[in-house]
Amino acid sequence: MDEGQIGGVRRFNRTVTERVGVLHDNYLGRDRPFGQARLLWEIDDAGTDVRGLRDRLGLDSGYTSRLLRSLEDGGLVTVEPRDGDRRVRTVRLTDAGRAERALLDRRSDQLAASLLAPLNAAQRTRLVTAMAEVDRLLTAATVTLGAVDPGHPDAQWCLRAYFTELQDAFDTGFDPARSLLPDAGALRPPHGLFVLARLHGEPVGCAGLKLPQGAPAEIKRMWVAPGARGLGLARRFLGELEDRARAHGCELLRLDTNRTLTAAVALYRSHGFEEVPAFNDEPYAHHWFEKRLR
Repeated sequence: MDEGQIGGVRRFNRTVTERVGVLHDNYLGRDRPFGQARLLWEIDDAGTDVRGLRDRLGLDSGYTSRLLRSLEDGGLVTVEPRDGDRRVRTVRLTDAGRAERALLDRRSDQLAASLLAPLNAAQRTRLVTAMAEVDRLLTAATVTLGAVDPGHPDAQWCLRAYFTELQDAFDTGFDPARSLLPDAGALRPPHGLFVLARLHGEPVGCAGLKLPQGAPAEIKRMWVAPGARGLGLARRFLGELEDRARAHGCELLRLDTNRTLTAAVALYRSHGFEEVPAFNDEPYAHHWFEKRLR
C-alpha cells in the first residue's frame, strides 16, 4: 500500500460519514446517535444473542452494554438471560422498539433517496454499482483466517457442509471414510494444520494442510461457504497455506481434485499449480496438481 491509497480511503471515509449523518447525536432526526440505531437494525424479531450481536458488529463488551442500557432505558429493548444458561443474554425489541425501527427504516430510505436525487440516471447507476463493489471488497477485508483444531465445532460445521456439497456434486457420491483423509484429526500439528475463515464471528470456510515429514505438503479439505463466494477467499486460502508450507521448510505443495469441480481446477491453474501424473490413489480424484515454492 502506498500513501495515495491510504489517503484515498481516508477521503472516502470522511465523505461517507458526513453525507450519511453519523457525525450527529440525533441520527435521522431521532434522539439517539447512530450506534444505538445500528443496534436496533441488527436485532432479529425473535431476539438476538448479545454475544453474537457484539461479534457481528465488532464491538467490545463494555460499549455494547452501554448501548443496550440506553435502549433499555428508552423502553425499546429488553435484555434477559437465556433459559437454562444465565451466562447467555438475549436482547429483544419491545413494541416501541419495533415502531422505532420502522420509523428509522422510512427515514433511512429518505436519506438514501436524497443522496441519489441530485444525480442523473447514469450517475445513479454508477454510484449504486460502485457502492456494491465497495461493499463486496470491505466484506472480503472483514474475513479473518486463523488456525484452529479440526475438532472445533466451527471446523466440524464447515466439514459437514463441505461433505454434503461433495455428496451432491459427485456422480459417485462422497464418503469421507473412503477418501485418503477419513479423519480431519490428521491435520493437527505437527503433522498438519487446519485454517478456518470467519466473517462477523461466523465460520465461512476452511482449508487443511498436511505436513508429512520428508514429503511434499498437501492441501486438503478446502471449502468456502456459498454465501461467502466471490470474496476471493479461495485465493486467500491458497496464499495462506503456501506461506505456512514455506514456513515449515516445504519446497513442493500438492493437491488433488475431482473433475466435477471445474471452478477449483481453473483456480489452481491460475494460481500457478501445474497438472501432474497421479501421485496418490485417492478414489475421488481425477486431477493432480503441484507447485514449487520459492
